[in-house]
Amino acid sequence: MMQSRAAYRYALSLLSVAGETGRIDTVSNDIAMIEKMIGTSPDFALFLKTPVISTMKKKGVLEIILRDRVDPLTMNFLRLLATKKRESVLPEIIRQFYRLRDERLGILDVTARTAVPFTKNQEDDLVKRINRVTNKKVRIHFIEDPSLKGGFTIQYDDTVWDASVRRQLESLRQKFSTAAS
Repeated sequence: MMQSRAAYRYALSLLSVAGETGRIDTVSNDIAMIEKMIGTSPDFALFLKTPVISTMKKKGVLEIILRDRVDPLTMNFLRLLATKKRESVLPEIIRQFYRLRDERLGILDVTARTAVPFTKNQEDDLVKRINRVTNKKVRIHFIEDPSLKGGFTIQYDDTVWDASVRRQLESLRQKFSTAAS
């Protein structure tokens, strides 16, 4: 829990400074690159997590690896994390940064599970409907889920819309068992 609060505070600070300096897109690109490095390089991920490497050594390595690849604002942020011994929290900071950035920009991440792939027109129609309901820009991720039997489910934040055949069959079953009682 303590790490989540720290990650939130660091992400919020980075986003605030990036916003004040007009570099949200630049910092977002830097963060995406670093996230990819963490995900594809187990050595880099381990390097960030290892507390036995000195702060000076970590700063030096980060400097060598990233100095010419990221914006100076991002580099200063990484130096700050190393100084405060918070670089192990970087993956969570990245998640929080994305969430806060999307919130700030009015973007809503939506997951749609479908029994069969939607056509482009169906996808566009669904996005328009969610836009109308939420008044936000929608970034939608489609996942094919044959267990739904038909229909789809939509999930964003704590909201779930279930228009699946599986749900409708379950609802019918409950009605029949209540009526039979």
